[in-house]
Amino acid sequence: MSTDILICPIAEQYIEGFYRCLDAVARERRYLAFLQAPPLASTREFVLSNIENGVPQFVAVRGSEVVGWCDIVPMTREGFTHGGVLGMGVRKDVRNQGIGSRLIARTLTAAKDLGLERIELDVYASNQPAIRLYEKMGFVVEGTRKRARKLDGVYDDLVEMVLFF
Repeated sequence: MSTDILICPIAEQYIEGFYRCLDAVARERRYLAFLQAPPLASTREFVLSNIENGVPQFVAVRGSEVVGWCDIVPMTREGFTHGGVLGMGVRKDVRNQGIGSRLIARTLTAAKDLGLERIELDVYASNQPAIRLYEKMGFVVEGTRKRARKLDGVYDDLVEMVLFF
């Protein structure tokens, strides 16, 4: 485990670093639904809204660089407000050091403290390390959308997972 990594709540000072980290993971074309980060202005708006609304969003910081993130965005539609959607990523050069486990644990605690009861996520079936992490954290498979993505001529299933507090 990398002890020089600080896990902390997102703050305005981390927005550009979060954007760069998000973009780096997206451009790997394997883990996220989008293939590059949304524009910086949109990313800034998302983060500032999360801060203002107390959304559980944490970043992993090494020195002054954001190397990972995890957020759980609460659902707002009536009848679904007990749940939230988890999104996360860790930059390639710092994976397999326990950063993802630390990020998700901290974010899940904040979501539980917020009163959320159901946390859901989607993960590509090809991303076995992430699936193992989510299972270790207590998530279970709720369903699978077969051949949900076709990217570069290759199909991938989308595994839907859930955790109940």
